[in-house]
Amino acid sequence: MKFSKSQIHLSVQSIPELHFEDQRLTSFAGCVLLQEMFRTLRLRQRLRECFEHRWERLMVGFPAITLLMIMHLMLGFRRLRDIERYRDDPVVLRALGLKRMPNVSTVCRTLCRADGVSVKNFRLLSREYVLSRLQKERLARVTMDFDGSVISTGKFAEGTAVGYNNKRRGERSYYPLLCTIAQTAQVLDVYHRAGNVHDSHNAIEFMRGCIEAVHVRVPQAILESRKDAAFFGDKMVDFLDSQGVQFSISVPFERFAELKLMIESRRRWKRLDSQWEYFESGWAPKCWQKRYRFLFLRHRVKKQSKEPVQLGLFTPHEEGFEFKVIVTNKRGKAKPILLFHNGRSSQENLFSELKSQCNMDYVPTRRLSGNQLYFLSAVFAHNLYRELQMSSRKVDRPTTPKRAARWIFEEAASLRHKLVQRAGRLTRPHGRLRLTMSGNEITRQEMMHYLQALDQVA
Repeated sequence: MKFSKSQIHLSVQSIPELHFEDQRLTSFAGCVLLQEMFRTLRLRQRLRECFEHRWERLMVGFPAITLLMIMHLMLGFRRLRDIERYRDDPVVLRALGLKRMPNVSTVCRTLCRADGVSVKNFRLLSREYVLSRLQKERLARVTMDFDGSVISTGKFAEGTAVGYNNKRRGERSYYPLLCTIAQTAQVLDVYHRAGNVHDSHNAIEFMRGCIEAVHVRVPQAILESRKDAAFFGDKMVDFLDSQGVQFSISVPFERFAELKLMIESRRRWKRLDSQWEYFESGWAPKCWQKRYRFLFLRHRVKKQSKEPVQLGLFTPHEEGFEFKVIVTNKRGKAKPILLFHNGRSSQENLFSELKSQCNMDYVPTRRLSGNQLYFLSAVFAHNLYRELQMSSRKVDRPTTPKRAARWIFEEAASLRHKLVQRAGRLTRPHGRLRLTMSGNEITRQEMMHYLQALDQVA
């Protein structure tokens, strides 16, 4: 059917008169998905158990405030004062189980009054949900990546310190150590630290707890771990090997001049593919008690010439090599080990999403316990978005050499825009509560798909 121009284009010259009144409208109709997920996971009850030692006569207690923080971050807000933007939203209130939204000052005071036991219990609860997913999937391999991430604050906050910060030099910061699961792209556990510590500071005890927790819940799985050069050392290597963990760790060149001599004197390199060549050795530093497998790799790259050139006679690039050394206890060919080690770059993408879409890098209070609760809430929000997708879809791909996530996940921002941030109206025709949304068919199908999947899980 053909249409005329007048039937397609609208002549707009003025905006309509604006009226603001309470008509039970919502900007977050998709929160019914989050409400159903909270019910399926028994999140409210589990949060009450986390804070049962802090029983106090409060109008709004720690469980409600913590659930509000999780919802706040899942909706995409950052600052605590943004609670005022949705304080009267009826669907958000129903998802939280509240009739009235607490004031921002009440939320701040509650966060600041949290203690170490509360933070520990909430951290264990977050870990428990990830372990439950691993147990349900019965994975043959579980890959745990460990790395730190800088969280800067432009003001003083308890527990912060001036340390390494390549983006905001001289600012005080936290430097938490995170353990992530490659197969589910979730954060298993967090070890909160000040910003003036090394990556490997107290890392072994934290790793021991993560490894033992995964081993107890998924005893049949082969455990793997990948780390950068900051974790290289005999104590770390011996610890992972004694725990039965298959590992690969980058070796820092600047600490061992012998590595440079070995690479310069090497004449025969074995070919991996068109870009990579390698050789391996049983070399180890003199202070080590045990020898491990060291892979020496070089990658063919183009080096740009910055001198004046005549393009008709010369090319502006020349071939060169970049070198890498990996220590590992994995057996087998070198190429699968290289792919396995290079796959740890996916953790950087996970950190980026945590900061950009779940606001993990925001420091809301001056108290350490309050900042830890907010930080863990951001991790929890990220894990819940991953859990929502895993519970409603089948596995997209098998285990890959790089240990990519088994599901092709949508980012939190994408789910938020498509499903959560939907306009709607709450009404009660014939006494039955109804949420009316736009009649977009694609949105209806996707919304019902998630609700049916969550109902089956329950």
